Amino acid sequence: MENKVLHEVTITAIIYQDDQYLIAKRSEDEDRFPGKWTVPGGKLETDDYTSLQKDTDIYWYNVLEKVLEREVDEEVGVDIEKTEYVTSLSTVYDDGAPSLIVSCMAEYAGGDISLDEDEMSEFAWVTVDEAADYDLISGIYDEIVMADKQRKGEVSKWG
Repeated sequence: MENKVLHEVTITAIIYQDDQYLIAKRSEDEDRFPGKWTVPGGKLETDDYTSLQKDTDIYWYNVLEKVLEREVDEEVGVDIEKTEYVTSLSTVYDDGAPSLIVSCMAEYAGGDISLDEDEMSEFAWVTVDEAADYDLISGIYDEIVMADKQRKGEVSKWG
């Protein structure tokens, strides 16, 4: 029987500094979307919380935020702050994995870009208009536009 509840969960960060957004090119060796431009992020693993002390008798809190901070540090070597929700999306990849992606935005808080070369090969700080000229994974440009609108106080929803 197929498990209808289990999903891989990924969280991403549209990192901004002034009017620019950080994008990075995925390594050609990546299984999914090799050579495409994207924003940093990664998958939630149970060790991301089970290795920590619970915040209450039952729960760990801020799990996704902690994963996002770790993934951003690992992939591009910078610190982020002021993480906010932008949108969510889901898919079933060609390998059969159902995936839920939580797209967030976060302010650049410091650090020099240092790419994990196993995952990312290039980076760029771009404006919204400049981002349109990159070969981004489908939907990423629209998410950057949504984040930009949200930063300006506009209500933004997919579509």
